[in-house]
Amino acid sequence: VQLQAFGGGLEQAGGSLRLSCTTSGPTFNSYSVAWFRQAPGKEREFVAASAVQNMRTYYHGSVKGRFTISRDKAKNAVNLQMNSLKPEDTAVYYCAAGRPIISAISTTLGYGYWGQGTQVTVSS
Repeated sequence: VQLQAFGGGLEQAGGSLRLSCTTSGPTFNSYSVAWFRQAPGKEREFVAASAVQNMRTYYHGSVKGRFTISRDKAKNAVNLQMNSLKPEDTAVYYCAAGRPIISAISTTLGYGYWGQGTQVTVSS
């Protein structure tokens, strides 16, 4: 499964960006899909996930209410709508796919497929 993440860019604080993750291989129908991010000098951090087991969504507390993860089956894509952006959202964002157990949905464990990352920069 090859993933491609795109949609990043430079945005002002309070603005919005939409990231997309697509696959040229099998559809996302049988995978959980998540977004992680990594800021310079920091560890990779969970952002949001869409779990295939129960079709529920999960969010890091810092983005809850601002970010929305969704599946677009017609386009075989998973999107991350990011609103009310803050400078601390600045990072490289990665999409990942796999079959983690629910208790590990917010960890990198169980995600065997990763996109190349897309830069998001939020200016104050």
